[in-house]
Amino acid sequence: MRLSVIGCGYLGAVHAASMAELGHDVVAIDVDERKVAELSAGRPPIHEPELPELLARSLASGRLRFTTDIEEARGASVHFVAVGTPQQQGGTAADLTYVDAAVSALLPHLSDGDLVVGKSTVPVGTAARLAELVRASPADADLVWNPEFLREGFAVKDTIRPDRFVYGVPGGDAGVRATAVLDDVYRQAIDAETPRLVTDYATAELVKVSANAFLATKISFINAMAEIAEATGADVTQLADALGHDARIGRRFLNAGIGFGGGCLPKDIRAFQARADELGLDSLAFLADVDAVNLRRRDRVVALATELVGGDARGARVAVLGLAFKPDSDDVRDSPALDVARRLREAGAHVVAYDPAANGTAARLAPDLDYVDSVDAALTGAEVTLVLTEWSELKALTPERVAALVAERRLVDGRNVFDPRQWRDAGFEFRGLGRP
Repeated sequence: MRLSVIGCGYLGAVHAASMAELGHDVVAIDVDERKVAELSAGRPPIHEPELPELLARSLASGRLRFTTDIEEARGASVHFVAVGTPQQQGGTAADLTYVDAAVSALLPHLSDGDLVVGKSTVPVGTAARLAELVRASPADADLVWNPEFLREGFAVKDTIRPDRFVYGVPGGDAGVRATAVLDDVYRQAIDAETPRLVTDYATAELVKVSANAFLATKISFINAMAEIAEATGADVTQLADALGHDARIGRRFLNAGIGFGGGCLPKDIRAFQARADELGLDSLAFLADVDAVNLRRRDRVVALATELVGGDARGARVAVLGLAFKPDSDDVRDSPALDVARRLREAGAHVVAYDPAANGTAARLAPDLDYVDSVDAALTGAEVTLVLTEWSELKALTPERVAALVAERRLVDGRNVFDPRQWRDAGFEFRGLGRP
């Protein structure tokens, strides 16, 4: 099947390469000439495991190409809209400028029978509005909403072998036809009995934002418990283990630390609450507290680091290990790790930072940090060390290795990945989050 993918960012690049891997003929379109040139040369714009190899195979097969010309979408029968929906400047609602522009640009190039498939995360009600635009176009085309559920670091797997599909379709025969077309697009996974739910537009839109809101709430809940633990001398990691044995709760996403970040959860929960406000509902007012708890964890790490260097960070050499918001990614959008590093730099510290993949992306946002290309270089001479992203390389650090390089044995474990007793036995002043 011939497909077009509008938008070649994180979502679009992965989706385009994955669809070509599944045997489809894919043209991927973006207005950014530099991004298109890089992707055409086999260089993905993001750090994502498996993507470089997948991109190389898809380009070599001839089934994938990139262009800036929207007219190249003509002739495809399915058009995926995979552009970003960032937070509005000066507000919390989602900015739909790119979604609206992508659909508007696509309309003149549709043919009878085409299917426009929304992948972007949008406020509920967006699909119904865009469906009217598609139906008003000269072509007899339809729109469906097929939300993505990608996890950074696992995006290729989540695209080719997802845990479920959700199709938000129009009513009647149009919905039946749209379902059949998408089943053909995803035939390998459908034949492997991947669960598939067919819903109305609004439900499909709500699935993604509801999932993100639930995960954010679970993370902030355990971080709220970390605050209680710190005030009472309890251990939040043992608390999480005990809670996790309850099958109704589960252990995943109960890791207390510096909180969530990235390009999805923070902006999506804010946009979700903003949409509820627009609907005149206070159902999601609790998400403001979820957001506040999350942001307070960053304050706590800055305070712990400052405390360890005597209450004043000015002039202190601080090693920050990890800048991406999560491991196996170079994404520093709303990264709590980078935010902590920047705040310590603003407080006068000499911040020496290292991340296995995110030094480059971080430097574009925070050029005044001192970036180095190894853990050892960051640790050398440090008066306090902060571990802020749970990369395997960083989790493997031992007290002996760190002690041999630092000026002072002081460590803040921002992700609760270490055994406090082991580090304290080695002479470290050790601070965890929610741990005595």
